[in-house]
Amino acid sequence: MTGLVLRDATIDDTAALAALSRKSFCAAFAHLYRAEDLDAFLHEAYDDSVIAAEIADPGIVHQLAEEGGVLVGYCKMKLASPFAGHSDAARPIALSQLYTEPARTGGGVGARLMDWALDLSRRHGADAIQLSVWSENHGAQRFYARYGFAKLADIDFWVGNHRDDEFLFEKRL
Repeated sequence: MTGLVLRDATIDDTAALAALSRKSFCAAFAHLYRAEDLDAFLHEAYDDSVIAAEIADPGIVHQLAEEGGVLVGYCKMKLASPFAGHSDAARPIALSQLYTEPARTGGGVGARLMDWALDLSRRHGADAIQLSVWSENHGAQRFYARYGFAKLADIDFWVGNHRDDEFLFEKRL
């Protein structure tokens, strides 16, 4: 992992970031959904125009992980958590996505990005980090638990017209 480089996303990263987002999400979850629900979600969440608007949004920060100039993972943080109402934290931040190239899962890319996310949260004065994770994604839940995240609430996550049971996790800083 000596060649892993972390850097901020730029508008020029839009296509690669959108492609990795779709690939990573589909590798983990596509089997759960009807094609029309998955297609609707992928368009809503990972269309190039959506990613470009997020990169341009000062309230959203994308950190890319590259190796040899190739995107192998990323972390997306929302500086104002959309889950703030579920907690008494005064300044929660949200870890919205932490995705890696599917073949790289478990190889340390996610850990490097998590370290960056914790550092960013502290630099922004957040007192908590919140994230949602699918209720059946036990591997991700174990990963987050190693960093001190704990379940805060049950929430819904929609993929098209399909509702998933999600857990809202939080780590106090």
